[in-house]
Amino acid sequence: MSMDAAVALFRSLGDATRLAILKRLAEGEARVVDLSRLLELPQSTVSSHLACLRGCRIVDYRTQGRQSFYSLTRPELVDLLRSAEHLLAETGDTVALRPAHTTPAAAT
Repeated sequence: MSMDAAVALFRSLGDATRLAILKRLAEGEARVVDLSRLLELPQSTVSSHLACLRGCRIVDYRTQGRQSFYSLTRPELVDLLRSAEHLLAETGDTVALRPAHTTPAAAT
């Protein structure tokens, strides 16, 4: 059994910009221009990071007119980020990977 998909997933999560994008998308849909403003990065850079996240199938988009709206494809990703926050807190590093109001996809 190949671990390639798992490696790609964790590699996609191993970048501060991509984590910031996921944190924002956990709040709801966003356009590249919205993410660019929030992160203070060029649209081409944000688009490149979104392409990586799309490649792992954790982000997708819908078009409306000439605009594309990006969103998380799997609510379980929020659970993964919550687990990572807990693990990091237990090892002495407090990191907020999710918006404060985000609820888990499944009860724990």
